[in-house]
Amino acid sequence: MASEMLGHVALPGDVASVPQARLYVRDLLSAVGPSRLEDALLLVTELVTNSVRHSDSGRRPDGQVAVVVTERPEMVHVDVIDQGSASRTPRVHQDVDTDSGGGRGLWLVRELASAWGWHDDPVGRVVWFQMAKQPPA
Repeated sequence: MASEMLGHVALPGDVASVPQARLYVRDLLSAVGPSRLEDALLLVTELVTNSVRHSDSGRRPDGQVAVVVTERPEMVHVDVIDQGSASRTPRVHQDVDTDSGGGRGLWLVRELASAWGWHDDPVGRVVWFQMAKQPPA
C-alpha cells in the first residue's frame, strides 16, 4: 500500500511552534474522526514539545522542527524531525508520576499510538508514530 503525503511544515525550534504544529496537523487530519484526531494532536504536541526542549533544535538560534504527515488507507503516520542531541536519546520513563509537570510525553505516545519509534538520519532525529484511523475495538 502506498502512502500519500498530506503535508510537511518546518517550524522554528521554539515552544511557540507547538500550537502551530497542532493547528497544522488538525487541518490536515480533520477527516480522521474526533476521537483519533484528539489523540493524534496530543501526540504531536508531546513530540514537538520534546523537540524544542530536548534537542539542538531548541538550543540553536536557527533551530527548526519539521512535522511530516502521511496517510495510508487505515493509518496515519507522523514524523517529527529535529536536529537531534548528542547527549540525549528518546526514552520512555517507566515510573510516570501523574502529578509531575513532565516526563510523560513518550509514555503517552507508547500508550496511544499503534506503533512508534525513532531513528537518526542525515536530516536529523526522527521520532514517529502511527495511528489507526479507527479506535481499537
